[in-house]
Amino acid sequence: MKISEQWLREWADPNVDTGGLAEQLTMAGLEVDSVEPCGVALDGVVVAKVLERNPHPDADRLSLCSVDAGQKKPLQVVCGASNVRAGGFYPLATIGAELPGGLKIEQSTIRGQESFGMLCSTAELGLGESAGGLLELGEGEEPGAGIADLLGLDDHIIDLDLTPNRADCFSILGVARDVAAVNLLEFSEPAVNGIGAELDDIVSISLKAGDACPVFAGRVVKGIAPDAVTPLWLRERLRRSGLRALHPVVDITNYVMLELGQPMHGYDLALLNGTVTARMAKKGEKLSLLDGQEVELSKDVLVIADDKAAIGMAGIMGGNKTAVGSTTTDVFLESAYFSPAAIAGRARRYGLHTDASLRFERGVDFNGQLRAIERATELLVQIAGGKAGPVTEVRNDKHMPSRAAVELRRERLEKILGVSIPDDDVESMLERLGFQVAKSDSGWSVIPTSARFDIAIEEDLVEEVVRLYGYDQVPEEPQQVSATLASASEARVSMGRARMLLADRGYQEAITYSFVDPGRQQALLGEAADVELVNPISAEQSVMRRSLWPGLLQAVTVNCSRQQGRVRLFEVGVIFNSQANEIIEEEVIAGIAWGHLLPEQWGADNRGAKAGGLFDIKSDIEALISLTGDAESVTFNAAEHAALRPGMTARIERAGQTIGWLGELHPRLVQQWDISPAPVLFELLPEAGLVARLPAFRPVSRFPSVRRDLAILVDETITAAELLEAARDAAGALLQDVWVFDVYTGDNIERGLKSVALGLILQETSRTLTELEIEGAVNAVIERISGKFNASIRE
Repeated sequence: MKISEQWLREWADPNVDTGGLAEQLTMAGLEVDSVEPCGVALDGVVVAKVLERNPHPDADRLSLCSVDAGQKKPLQVVCGASNVRAGGFYPLATIGAELPGGLKIEQSTIRGQESFGMLCSTAELGLGESAGGLLELGEGEEPGAGIADLLGLDDHIIDLDLTPNRADCFSILGVARDVAAVNLLEFSEPAVNGIGAELDDIVSISLKAGDACPVFAGRVVKGIAPDAVTPLWLRERLRRSGLRALHPVVDITNYVMLELGQPMHGYDLALLNGTVTARMAKKGEKLSLLDGQEVELSKDVLVIADDKAAIGMAGIMGGNKTAVGSTTTDVFLESAYFSPAAIAGRARRYGLHTDASLRFERGVDFNGQLRAIERATELLVQIAGGKAGPVTEVRNDKHMPSRAAVELRRERLEKILGVSIPDDDVESMLERLGFQVAKSDSGWSVIPTSARFDIAIEEDLVEEVVRLYGYDQVPEEPQQVSATLASASEARVSMGRARMLLADRGYQEAITYSFVDPGRQQALLGEAADVELVNPISAEQSVMRRSLWPGLLQAVTVNCSRQQGRVRLFEVGVIFNSQANEIIEEEVIAGIAWGHLLPEQWGADNRGAKAGGLFDIKSDIEALISLTGDAESVTFNAAEHAALRPGMTARIERAGQTIGWLGELHPRLVQQWDISPAPVLFELLPEAGLVARLPAFRPVSRFPSVRRDLAILVDETITAAELLEAARDAAGALLQDVWVFDVYTGDNIERGLKSVALGLILQETSRTLTELEIEGAVNAVIERISGKFNASIRE
């Protein structure tokens, strides 16, 4: 939220400079994102009154203006603005002035006529977008007065990054109360001069959704001037808060929202039909909004309607049909309280983000509606004239929020903060925030203000106390705690150990969003029932992830765009699947490898410059599985997966159960994600994949081991895992280890076959093996592999 420092200091003016004020706000929990000057100095730009306006003799679109700029005699200025008029007051950049953007004003001749300066628009002064003409100043200003002084440009715009719990600070009122509380200033809300009813006109109000809208106040104001102009001071405050001036009614309701935190809306009374009702939308009901788009409403959307149709999305945006315009003379002002639950998520669903929805979905003061409507009436009558009718308020007390007392124990406060604060100071801090405080034997009973929805438990009050006491005043003392460490089970590999291994092998841990783009997820994992979010951050993050791969791919994409040459990431997280109307959560460990296998160096062959391949990453998974002490039970079997390249995909299995996947990203997705070369991905279910075999002591044999090598000719479709499994089964207890140390295809090997070289280690723990036993074990392996796979020994 952006606020003007000058405006804030009108409500609470501490004896600190701008930097000190920003520091105070940040330390009070209202983080200051930035502090910017509200405008440039504008030396040489003065107030000028147009005395005469005549057509330019040689240009249809130009005017010759005689202006009073506070000098001895009027100046002639050539102007092309359509809204310049005799008697009007405008900014004049005199000769020698330099405007934002580097434009230096000089005496010039335009179409044969001399011009001694330039009448300026807001854009030319660097004060925001131009509304299509010169900046019109108030009547009666002193010609020659500096425009910077008139506009109060000696000001700063403070941009606050407010957390969702501090909805009360989306207003000058809320921020000023905190500033006053921090600086021990007396604070009282400025009085609103109520406008008495001069008319009997009212608009009937009905609440058909009392739980969503328990308070609705309205007021008719008739006879406003259709040509009324929002005064400069109000337009400037809107600009410094990031809003544009549009129409006096709109500008006033926006101003009251910024000042008091209560969003409002103004309707053209002539366009309303009968009773104004707060109700839920009808299924399929359509509404044309102020921004021009037409939306089809869901039944859970709260609307404001008249007797004919919906005229606005409650708390989000008004309808175009009843909007105020240049011919509006009679208005109906709305000031209502909408519950956060009724507003939250609706704006994002329709791609809308408004200042009203920002406040309502966090919660506004449910006792502030009458004050806001009185303030808006006061400003409207002052600026545009007119007469007001009585205020109509309809309430549903059954659904009004309640303010229950929250207990704060003295002992608990001291235990959390680690410092003892005198009772009187605690009471003073809470009372300065507007809370009702009653002392009790153990501490205090506190009733928060109606604007503070975030105060619900004891710790909330502790936070309020330490905010005002000062975080920097809490002494730094090391805390001592006792902890009982639980024993780690040897039946499972811990996630901590798995993380360490992957980090040791060059991976970095990533933490990605649990919500992902539904389109990309379905392209990656195939059509399936996604778990949809009721209140998504955005349309691109509207479903829960069914795999960790979407987030990891996004991370690699970002790194690719930043010219990284090698990325290794892993993540341990939860995935969400919908089965039979039930959400199933599973913890998985997943990884992605892209780019060079090794950093480039002079002492290695060119392997380092090549992309890491499927089998390089397979070795990482095997190392991970080897932590279980039961790697032999895990196999990698060729399979198909929607996200992975055919022929480069393996299903990881243990005892016939799928425990994970490994493969190269499918070429279709490589193009879609714009990643080249294709990365390799893996995913493993720790629940089944990292179950460990309990270690058992086995002495090292003092008898020699024997190695035998076999070169086997076998069909190229037979996997190494199948050969190893057959060898283990055939050799029996004598086999201590078996592995593949070579695979060869090419010369002297028949097409369709391959030569796989196995290394066997045979050993007996109680004696030296005889040659007969060795040959028996080796022959058993040969017979098993030959019979099972139609293989032969390569001579």
